[in-house]
Amino acid sequence: MNKTELIDHLARQADLSKLSATRALEAVLEGITQALARGESVSIPGFGSFSLSQREAGTGRNPRTGEPVAIEAAKLPRFKAGKGLKDAVNSPQKD
Repeated sequence: MNKTELIDHLARQADLSKLSATRALEAVLEGITQALARGESVSIPGFGSFSLSQREAGTGRNPRTGEPVAIEAAKLPRFKAGKGLKDAVNSPQKD
């Protein structure tokens, strides 16, 4: 499912116009992004949580040439699925 399909699904499920569904999805994604940029976690009970982890600086190797390459430290977004999401994904499919 891509973003357009997700907007269509949201519009149908919540009985919204596509414009309203687009704005709602954009607002949620922007809120999660801004919270992570501030160093905060975002937890959605039953779905999962978004958090940051720190990758330390180090040295890697270019696989083609074998030359050392500096890898900068970085903050990485992480997602951990909640129990409700895990259960839904692992339950038998209903037709």
